Amino acid sequence: MNEGYARLGIVSNMTLEEALAVRGVCDARVLERGRIVSVETGQDISAVLLQLGLLTETDLAETYSAILGRTVLDGSDLAGIERPLRPEQVGAHFVRAARALPLVEGEGALSVLMADPLDDFVAEAIEAATGMRVQREVARISLIEAMIERLYENPDETAEEAANGEDGDQSEDDADRLKDLASEAPIIRLVNQIVFRAVETGASDIHIEPGENRLAVRFRYDGVLQEVDSQNVRVTSALISRIKIMARLDIAERRLPQDGRIKLAVRGHDVDFRVSIVPGLHGEIVVLRVLDRSVVRFEYERLGLADAVVVAFRDVLDLPNGIVLVTGPTGSGKTTTLYTGLTGMNVSDRNVVTIEDPIEYQLAGINQIQVRAGIGLSFARLLRSLLRQDPDVIMVGEIRDIETAQIAVQAALTGHLVLSTLHTNSAAAAITRLRDMGVEDYLLTAVLRGVLAQRLVRRLCVSCRVAEPVPEALITRFGFDQREEPRLWRATGCPHCRQTGYRGRLAIAEFLRPTPALVQLILSGADSSAIERQAVADGMVTMFRAGLMAALAGETTIEEVGRAVGGEE
Repeated sequence: MNEGYARLGIVSNMTLEEALAVRGVCDARVLERGRIVSVETGQDISAVLLQLGLLTETDLAETYSAILGRTVLDGSDLAGIERPLRPEQVGAHFVRAARALPLVEGEGALSVLMADPLDDFVAEAIEAATGMRVQREVARISLIEAMIERLYENPDETAEEAANGEDGDQSEDDADRLKDLASEAPIIRLVNQIVFRAVETGASDIHIEPGENRLAVRFRYDGVLQEVDSQNVRVTSALISRIKIMARLDIAERRLPQDGRIKLAVRGHDVDFRVSIVPGLHGEIVVLRVLDRSVVRFEYERLGLADAVVVAFRDVLDLPNGIVLVTGPTGSGKTTTLYTGLTGMNVSDRNVVTIEDPIEYQLAGINQIQVRAGIGLSFARLLRSLLRQDPDVIMVGEIRDIETAQIAVQAALTGHLVLSTLHTNSAAAAITRLRDMGVEDYLLTAVLRGVLAQRLVRRLCVSCRVAEPVPEALITRFGFDQREEPRLWRATGCPHCRQTGYRGRLAIAEFLRPTPALVQLILSGADSSAIERQAVADGMVTMFRAGLMAALAGETTIEEVGRAVGGEE
């Protein structure tokens, strides 16, 4: 007996919202949020809650079951239905629009599977058309839609035949059929549901990954991927074609990678999505980077950098010339840190220009230029051209090659402040990386003003974190003052953090600023280890030590620091 029957005496004859609240599926805050979006969009509240990921199809079906006293049907209950029932009276167009599927008839009653079994208008319309009493049945919405697609044909063919028809590869190569399929209401609704759910739940990336037997949908939260949905593999072509149409890409091209952008209005504000599509073994793999400007604020406090690092970083950004670097692996927040530094500048009396690939966020008062490698518009070419416009500050998205590095050095020598990023594991390694690219040591010491190396770690959820004493081994190793009773924190998990124990991310960083002793080491050709030792002797706090301080402050865990930095000390 399911949970709906267990509470049938409590929720029968209630409205859907009342039943969801009584059964503990949605609390008052979630329901109020759903009502607001429902009013804004004109959608039914159940559809809104599903799209936002605040309600599952199973919970919705079981709540309908508890209200009506009907069993929730599953695939085995519907396997024997092979053709539409009474199609001359209840046509395919009505069935698709109402998502109401006649199943069986007998003794003057017609069993109808309904996506919304509380919709009296749909039930009364079927009764008027058939002259039979409607017995409302309950199932998951995705199952109902799959049944409708199987039983009711499109003007030319069924949706499934369009995606994986009898003609096999011939159907896959038909761009017109893919366009038609991608324009079907169930596919549009599915894509919108995935996208809106990602935005509402704060995901940074959407991964759509076709496998041999299913299509997996994963969201990235705070740098960690979580699977949130699984679809029938037969919708792969239609779903990916829909995304291509939205991103204005070639839906007939499935052999080469494609990149694009999508702009959508979600809850009244624009959200950008950077789209990357790459061919894989079982179909094209899609990744959408969510760029929600409404939740992004370029502030040092949100970055989580230590106060001393912020002060040092701001100091070098105020200098009239030189090179300032931010380093770290992919996804470590380098561009966000540079954006934060740029927004803190006085742009009214300085000409600030950026060269990016791609431009992720638009910054007021700053001239931003997009690299276009396809037409030869590279970082180096743009940088060389920009110098003729005499900018005060130039941000180069990344120094990738010797040509870009040399032009950046020349720009710094001729009175410009150049900001850029490198992919290195530490601040000291940035110096040896530039040396390996071909930048001479004497030029490097003449232009380098500072290197910020950073990593992102997950923030502890303050609603459920638990304090625990610092192990004796750590106290001995790092020399903590035991009179202060140092303590670390442990992640547990609660509804506020999706049971992960973490909510958001912060940066831990080290800042290397050349001193006379460091300059001499660089000129002598010292390696990164020697440079780092000297930087520490000159007062630099390493990333690992910064992470440890953040863990002791209750902002993250020692496990997160070890994962991000690797226990480097």
